[in-house]
Amino acid sequence: MGGQEIAARGGARRDSWLVFSAGAAVGSLGGMIGLGGAEFRLPLLIGLFGFAALSAVIVNKAMSLIVVLTAIPARLAAVPLAELSAHWAAAANLLAGSLIGAWAGAAWTVRMRSSTLHKVLAALLVLMAAALVAAHAATPGTLHLPGTAQAIAGIAAGFGIGVVAAIMGVAGGELLIPTIVLLYAVEIKIAGSLSLLVSLPTMLVAFARYSRDSSFVVLRANLRFTAVMTAGSVAGALAGGLLLGVVPDAVLIPVLAAVLLLSAVKLARHTPGGG
Repeated sequence: MGGQEIAARGGARRDSWLVFSAGAAVGSLGGMIGLGGAEFRLPLLIGLFGFAALSAVIVNKAMSLIVVLTAIPARLAAVPLAELSAHWAAAANLLAGSLIGAWAGAAWTVRMRSSTLHKVLAALLVLMAAALVAAHAATPGTLHLPGTAQAIAGIAAGFGIGVVAAIMGVAGGELLIPTIVLLYAVEIKIAGSLSLLVSLPTMLVAFARYSRDSSFVVLRANLRFTAVMTAGSVAGALAGGLLLGVVPDAVLIPVLAAVLLLSAVKLARHTPGGG
């Protein structure tokens, strides 16, 4: 894995414009659908910049964490804490599962063989494509579960989302937002802000677990690369937010889903070069 990390670090020094541009493209894609775009960044880290799978997940997680921290003030300006406080129980319910799921997902990831992790990531990209299409195909309904059943479903959903977010190095908004709408009948704008508040501690827990593994050194070895791509991602997300609605969802969503599926196929066929 070390050889791949060094190659990626060197590429960042030589081609910062490419790293920034790739981050900006990913951020723009995410911004146009109201997400961070980390699921699009992960295949680039592996396929274009030569990171081993686990290193790519850790770098992706670091970038996702910064993008979420950047997005929170803007979301709070749009949806004040006073509005969110009415839904604290929903956030706490999901967090009860997602924090455990994030720790477990990160622990499983660092133990996986590289070839296995590639296949798992490919399967999760397919899941993200399906979630993307489902979330935009129609307005989610509400399950109207009784209190106890709703709490159990929230913890279970939170656990699953925490696992997926940890393994992919993403914030998990693609899964959190429709889950919040479906389980708790929350308006989608508020659900978007709640998802960030759930994502942040969930990501910190996964990050803390990854920091205990020797592979975490990839961040120190690729600090410039990570900073440049994160800057591109943030800039792209802001630009994508301004373009929100310019490209019709009927065109944009199938294209993005196809990109995720193509990335999944490439990841599944990818032959690790020492990861």
